[in-house]
Amino acid sequence: MNDPSLQVVLQRCVAYEKDAVAALVEAALVRLGRSGGLHGQIVLLKPNLISSSGPLLACTHPQFIAGVAACFLDHGARLFLGDSPALGSAAKVCEKQGISQTLKGMNVKIIDFSTPLQKRLAGGLTVTLAREALECDLFVGLPKVKAHNQLYVTLAVKNVFGIVKGVGKAMLHMVHGATHGEFAEIILDLQDLLPPQMHFADCIVAMHKSGPLDGEPLPLYCIAAANSAVAMDTALLTALELDPWRSPLWQVAATRRLVGSDPASIDYPGLLPADFHGSGFLPPLGLSPIRFSSWQFIRGLMQRAMLKRRIY
Repeated sequence: MNDPSLQVVLQRCVAYEKDAVAALVEAALVRLGRSGGLHGQIVLLKPNLISSSGPLLACTHPQFIAGVAACFLDHGARLFLGDSPALGSAAKVCEKQGISQTLKGMNVKIIDFSTPLQKRLAGGLTVTLAREALECDLFVGLPKVKAHNQLYVTLAVKNVFGIVKGVGKAMLHMVHGATHGEFAEIILDLQDLLPPQMHFADCIVAMHKSGPLDGEPLPLYCIAAANSAVAMDTALLTALELDPWRSPLWQVAATRRLVGSDPASIDYPGLLPADFHGSGFLPPLGLSPIRFSSWQFIRGLMQRAMLKRRIY
């Protein structure tokens, strides 16, 4: 099987060390047929920068980001790094979590998703996205593997939700959070708006039991790479020995019969999911509602306003 959209490269990585990560990213680029044609290309790295007030475990690790960046820089790419955190700016999260310091001296420009762009999803909903995330030559997702109290786990597909600008994410929770399935439909619709993409998942040390901010560390010693977010999620659910039908995002992908949602269709040029079995990853026991309470929503708006005042 040689379909690049169905290939997921799983590799073992035992520590957060930039050069080791860069070497594995290079190997994955070769296996996925993406090692050529990167010179001069605008590449956006989109890590999980959930919050400036959360623990480092909740974000993509600085050394992981630096390793991916080093590999793409070696190929002559023009690198930008951005996200739209739930709280704080991308620059603030990078400063707080040591990412800015780790990238010091590397030609990587940290940007905020500040330019709004209205887009209509396949389901008819109009959303406000970040122009910076869509107007690049290659979108590179850098998700952190974590348990998620609302969506079971957060992997490559969920990481794309960060292209929704700021408070727009909270509004989608409130207006379209009646069911987990409705919310999952929106996140999956976002995939169709992305430019050419690939994803590298930070599963060296995952967060399990709870999340996306308050879970516990669990070493998995794995880096995953794929051209398709759906295929990556399918592979990681298998590697973590989780029931995919408990994941609202995977349920919708499977119901739609999206490419990469069938576990039997995935091709593994590297290690197999079974090579990572036995990790003991524990998902949340049950799923919390998608829709925030009125108090949670108002508190979130107040926190965002206060952080914005501190920044400006």
